[in-house]
Amino acid sequence: MKKITFLFLFFTACILQAQEKPKLVVGIIVDQMRADYFYRYYDKYSESGFKRLLKDGFNCRNHHYHYALTVTAAGHASVYTGSSPSVHGIVGNDWFDRSSNSRMYCVADSTAETVGSTNPTVGRMSPRNLQVSTITDQLKISSNFRSKVIGIALKDRGAILPAGHAANAAYWFDSKTGNWVSSTYYHKELPGWVSNYNARKRPVELLSQQWNTLLPLEKYTESTSDEQPYEMKFTHEKKSTFPYDLAGTSGDAFGILAFTPHGNTLTKELMYEALQHEKLGQGEETDFLAVSFSSPDYVGHGFGPNSIEAQDVYLRLDKDIAEILDRLDAQVGKGNYLFFISADHGVMDTPEFWTGAKLPAGRMDYLGLNKAVKESLKEHFGEDNLIKASENFQIYLNHDLIREKKLNMETIFNTVRTAVMPFKGVKELINLNALWKAPLNEQMINLYRNVNHTRRSGDFQIVPEPGYIAGPIAANHGSPYAYDTHIPLLFYGWKIKPGETYRKTFVADTAPTLAALLSILEPSGNFGEVIDEIFNY
Repeated sequence: MKKITFLFLFFTACILQAQEKPKLVVGIIVDQMRADYFYRYYDKYSESGFKRLLKDGFNCRNHHYHYALTVTAAGHASVYTGSSPSVHGIVGNDWFDRSSNSRMYCVADSTAETVGSTNPTVGRMSPRNLQVSTITDQLKISSNFRSKVIGIALKDRGAILPAGHAANAAYWFDSKTGNWVSSTYYHKELPGWVSNYNARKRPVELLSQQWNTLLPLEKYTESTSDEQPYEMKFTHEKKSTFPYDLAGTSGDAFGILAFTPHGNTLTKELMYEALQHEKLGQGEETDFLAVSFSSPDYVGHGFGPNSIEAQDVYLRLDKDIAEILDRLDAQVGKGNYLFFISADHGVMDTPEFWTGAKLPAGRMDYLGLNKAVKESLKEHFGEDNLIKASENFQIYLNHDLIREKKLNMETIFNTVRTAVMPFKGVKELINLNALWKAPLNEQMINLYRNVNHTRRSGDFQIVPEPGYIAGPIAANHGSPYAYDTHIPLLFYGWKIKPGETYRKTFVADTAPTLAALLSILEPSGNFGEVIDEIFNY
């Protein structure tokens, strides 16, 4: 009898444990956050922001992207699908679509219309180009669609891809009108709470405020001096120095806010509105709020990751995180929500910053390189249009013309390789249709294999040398090297005990780990593995 009672109690406890779930999952993606940013500014962070997460959360300290071409859309998609561009199909922010013979934006959807703005193009977006399910989709399925899922980001792709196909809504920022918008993919009109927030005209208020440093300038000892020749200048400013007057901008007047901490403020405020008015974490099912802070990416590109501007954004983001955690404690309850923070990619330091310190770095002449390729192909084959497009350091060939002229693909490859290899910053040209022949180590080949999608990728891939970027902007990303692949991943809150692992984990591991924590099925394209150290503490 005692044995039967014990077994009954044991299995009852197991069932109750299996039924336990957090009230809310909050996923934070910080656009362009390298892993070292947790520690670079550590001494200047508050005790209740990043330090709270590091003290009480589980930190994956050797967390990397598992593919090359590290960019925003692919990053957000990979975090939430447990997959890679070769499977989920989001191979870049843009790619060349052979079926339509045109450039394809990652979340473009001609069947959708704008909701919440008079700008007709800003809302023609949806997750239709994403070819697999997300962890947010799987949560919806597991609850028979009773869970609420909402995505929020300044960038449309940062809101739409994490929220998934079955989301209740995704909201992004229209820089022309200053409104938060959505598309008819989700609903025909904005909820009242979003419209009410738009009516407050917060972007107008924020434009009237200067951007000055949080601390005195002399306290930013982790960064370069205030003005550097490679830093961007706002259209009405003659210098790139603090304080910045934002009121004199022109064009997309509200777009400048993304290049300041005010962009994070707008994102945080809409996040609070969603928490309150959608009553997230207040129902019987687990809800999911996917938020991406886009401003660090804009600032990093414009001023470089070694700038005072970048440091100021992270010091202010630290305060935002502290405030968000306090808000979640008050509204959902401490220990009732599962929180994680990660990034969509890292970033290379500004090349001029490196060369000034006698480190190997530089800028690739990408326009000159493309010109040389076209001229070489014309010279060898007598054809002007053998190339359809160039995207993501990839060359898309005109397959119809090649078949018509009965040209040899290997000869074309060798011709292109001969044209690009003399350019400074080019490490190699590889044939994506014959990766096994690439003169790269196996790790590098796997990174390019994981980004190579049969229908969406190009034919030839330019591999940059370490330290080299393309474009006139201060800093950039998109390479297979550690400065672009090594990003943070930290879990905090419900069922998470303090700890860390130095074992190499990968971005594809994020979604299946969330699935294991939530006791739901992983996404359809998942090939990541559960980070089981989280469960061993």
